[in-house]
Amino acid sequence: MVLVLIISMVIALAIKDWISGGVIAGVVGINVIVGFIQEFKAEKTMGSLRTLSSPTANVIRGSHTISINAEDVVPGDIVLINVGDTIPADLRLIDSVNLETDEALLTGESLPVAKDHYQVYDDLSQPIPVGDRLNMAFSSSVVSKGRGTGVAVSTGLHTEIGKIADSLKNGDDKMIVKVDRQKNPNAGLKDYAYAIGKSTYNVVMNVLGTNVGTPLQRRLAWLAILLFWVAVLFAIVVMASQKMNVNKNVAIYAICVALSMIPSSLIVVLTITMAIGAQVMVTKNVIVRKLDSLEALGGINDICSDKTGTLTMGKMIARKVWIPTLGTYLVQNSNEPFNPTVGDVTFNKKSPKQMKDEDEEADFIPSLPDPHPPLFRKWIDTATMANIATVKEIPVPGTEKLEWQAQGDATEIAINVFTTRLGFSRDGITEERDLEHLAEFPFDSSIKRMSTVFKSKSSQTTTVFSKGAVERLLGICKYWYDNEDLVPLTEEDKHFIESNMSALSSEGLRVLAFADRQINPEKENVNKREIVEANLIFLGLVGIYDPPRPESAKSVKLCHKAGINVHMLTGDHPGTARAIAQEVGILPHNLYHYSQEVVDVMVITANDFDALSDDQIDKLPVLPLVIARCAPQTKVRMIEALHRRGKFVAMTGDGVNDSPSLKKADVGIAMGLNGSDVAKDAADIVLTDDNFSSILNAIEEGRRMSSNIQKFVLQLLAENVAQALYLMIGLAFLDNDGFSVFPLAPVEVLWIIVVTSCFPAMGLGQEKAQDDILDMPPNKTIFTWEVIIDMIAYGFWMAVCCLLCFVVIVFGKGDGYLGHGCNTESGHGCNLVFRGRSGAFAAFTWCALLLAWECMHMRPESELPWWKQLGADLWENQFLFWSIFFGFVSVFPVIYIPVINDKVFLHDPIGYEWGLAFGFTIAWKWFKRVYIQYELERNDPFQKYASFSKDNTMVVVEKIV
Repeated sequence: MVLVLIISMVIALAIKDWISGGVIAGVVGINVIVGFIQEFKAEKTMGSLRTLSSPTANVIRGSHTISINAEDVVPGDIVLINVGDTIPADLRLIDSVNLETDEALLTGESLPVAKDHYQVYDDLSQPIPVGDRLNMAFSSSVVSKGRGTGVAVSTGLHTEIGKIADSLKNGDDKMIVKVDRQKNPNAGLKDYAYAIGKSTYNVVMNVLGTNVGTPLQRRLAWLAILLFWVAVLFAIVVMASQKMNVNKNVAIYAICVALSMIPSSLIVVLTITMAIGAQVMVTKNVIVRKLDSLEALGGINDICSDKTGTLTMGKMIARKVWIPTLGTYLVQNSNEPFNPTVGDVTFNKKSPKQMKDEDEEADFIPSLPDPHPPLFRKWIDTATMANIATVKEIPVPGTEKLEWQAQGDATEIAINVFTTRLGFSRDGITEERDLEHLAEFPFDSSIKRMSTVFKSKSSQTTTVFSKGAVERLLGICKYWYDNEDLVPLTEEDKHFIESNMSALSSEGLRVLAFADRQINPEKENVNKREIVEANLIFLGLVGIYDPPRPESAKSVKLCHKAGINVHMLTGDHPGTARAIAQEVGILPHNLYHYSQEVVDVMVITANDFDALSDDQIDKLPVLPLVIARCAPQTKVRMIEALHRRGKFVAMTGDGVNDSPSLKKADVGIAMGLNGSDVAKDAADIVLTDDNFSSILNAIEEGRRMSSNIQKFVLQLLAENVAQALYLMIGLAFLDNDGFSVFPLAPVEVLWIIVVTSCFPAMGLGQEKAQDDILDMPPNKTIFTWEVIIDMIAYGFWMAVCCLLCFVVIVFGKGDGYLGHGCNTESGHGCNLVFRGRSGAFAAFTWCALLLAWECMHMRPESELPWWKQLGADLWENQFLFWSIFFGFVSVFPVIYIPVINDKVFLHDPIGYEWGLAFGFTIAWKWFKRVYIQYELERNDPFQKYASFSKDNTMVVVEKIV
């Protein structure tokens, strides 16, 4: 299209239309500048990856510990890592002490990963996901706790982060085709000829823009090529009709016919429309980095979303607490993780396993007759004292308001908020019982538990409070309570506790166990962990989870209603992923709508998905709705599978591990609050609130823009069709000298293009969204067959009406005398021709302006008469109204102002011809109403200009329900 614009600019300057030439030159400049900025931002992606490297690394060389630049680390180096270090290479751990690393950039996991250098993986039949390789520490991850030593096994592009960098650098679309002698050692002349031919074709198509960019850009490129050759053909026809006797006026007319085929204002209108859309999106918490992504948003029919922080809050909340022989406590209506005053605690006497076995929604009562029974109070004491997190209400700087803030581990914060909700805090219990802190054993990743020892000065008793992983804590518990009676803990009892843990885990909860016991400091050393953490009394379980955002379920439902599938691609475990997916509506709660074959692939692990070949994936009845333990390559394969099914895909992500899939998707969506710079640079749009509902806002705006683009494309191209037909048919009017008498003068053609194209099209680009825009199916393409048929129909009838107006004036009312040299201002006997041109000029201008107004409602549903609907639309889009109003009024001065009318525009003032012009404009309006009525009777208006995909899994269920 830029090439066509340059040619249009040359044409405009050749006929000395300096204004049009200057505008087109400005449009070319804008496109070049915008293209450069987009390329520059894309290159910043690689720059952001480089900044992730640790500046230095501590290594052991020659029996000495030295500090070197991270880029100088080589495989085989022994690297020492401590808290706060950024790991310089992929390390095989040979020693670790309470080591945890934050691998969120690689895996998307929000919690640190505890490392164990003793861990060995014997079963290597399937690759071990990055997040499960506990004996490895990965480059660019951060040490959040402890220390360790490791041997560098991979550096640079061979590391896990390097593989991601390499995938960003090397795209799938190779412009230059090479012959790989390693894969094809017998390559011959035919192979090299094919490579040369294919490379040449790719380069040429890349220059023309037909194999790069969004679908709209590619179609516009092909449209530009088509219109260019049609314009050349029409110019040749014009000159051939004059028997190749080409004088200046014939040349100018040929140029105008060619220019009439080129929608010169399309690019500038498209750019302005997208710029305005980008500004609107800022108010909806969406920042658009690449304008061309807005067009793709209108056609999105699948969203692949991360879980943590997008569908969920990214913060932990204690959801359920189970106290044996007592019952289960449930926290509800808690959507502020740090605020203990928000939410309700309810109770059910059944255990989690009983409620799961009964497979029905349990009835929880608001509270117990005794709100804090002794066994529950014991659990509260342990949960509060075996906890070093703090939750406080502090003043907001600069205001008188207070807000709740927390410090510490996310899991401990969740437990602390729960106990604070019940009125118990560490400081409160310490003061109430006059407790003295004797010892503390921090959480150790090797044993997965922590303990504290406190002595009560008032009762002279010393108590051990412990919490940790269920299996690790049960192993050191000897007793538990049976109706407040202390009894030995048998193996059968442990199995019962583990079954309750499994029931909580199946709900997507992270489960911890609690225990305590009285200890005698005079006989037992409270400073030795193995003595303190022995013979404990089991107290209960807590289930903690990252809760869904309150608006996520509603947004997912709206996506299904809009014909959009939502897939969850997460690094979490399958149980957690399934529970959250069901809670927000990605997975149905009742699966009876589906065959077992469909149910089996709804939730799948990354290993199982990656084990399938592309052919096997394509043969699946539906693509998975949830993929757990997801790796970067899994996300890319999922997007490729959706593309093979003809889907437009939006992908969300926040970490470095998401950047390849963000680039691969039609629209990459990065998280602005917690996302990495690499993800933001690789994405097309950025959410400033990390909220899934904002994606829906972006899609709504994208659909509005896509609909508006479709409207002004129809208006512009229909006008081009009308002009081309009218001017080409007009070549049949021959004067006494045998030359064609042009039914519109060249300046009239340019005037119509300027007045009826640019500003009305801009007005259509600013049209507000229909109320049911999200109820419509995704609009995958601007150039549907309906648009093409409408374009031809509107353009043909417009040309007919204007041609009839000219014929009636010249041959009906007049005697058909076409004069001599009426294509120039020096002709004579041209009054009849000039008056015919005036009438046709007025009719053409008004029909084109009315078409712009009519395109406001491509899918008319209003029951109002057309004239009332037109009146109702007057002030809804004032830019369009005033552009049409001034275009309508501009006809009068150019017809009546002396010299300008007969010397420049080559037409004369008219009288009764105004009535003909107005009448044929009404005739065109009448035709459009008849045509639209026919379309509505022939087609379902809901499906006009779009169609549902047949592979919409949850969407199909929503429609059935």
